[in-house]
Amino acid sequence: MTADSPVTDEENPAQAVSDAGVRGALARFRVMAYIVGVGLLALCVSFTMKLAFDQPQYSAIIGPIHGFLYIVYLLTIVDLALKARWSVKGTILVMLSGVVPVGSFFAERAVTRRVHRGQKL
Repeated sequence: MTADSPVTDEENPAQAVSDAGVRGALARFRVMAYIVGVGLLALCVSFTMKLAFDQPQYSAIIGPIHGFLYIVYLLTIVDLALKARWSVKGTILVMLSGVVPVGSFFAERAVTRRVHRGQKL
């Protein structure tokens, strides 16, 4: 590579962060990470209500809503992963963070930090 040739996103992933598509995908991911995290905590509380206090109506309502929101969360992860060119392993690990209570909160911070630094997952 000569000094005259431009540096591409492939050679410098930090340039991709300045792309509006990556910024938008990151913003959508961050919103969905918090929504799914709170939803999963609500689902845990509703299962506790179901098992400990014989109140199944809460999990009957929260369960399907959380399931739908988790699918949207997965789609936002795929969108961000494609735009930021993550590895398959990193993408799957971030996807799995949504099934661990409070995992999506930690994943959101780690992903935001890495995307702003231009690091790939």
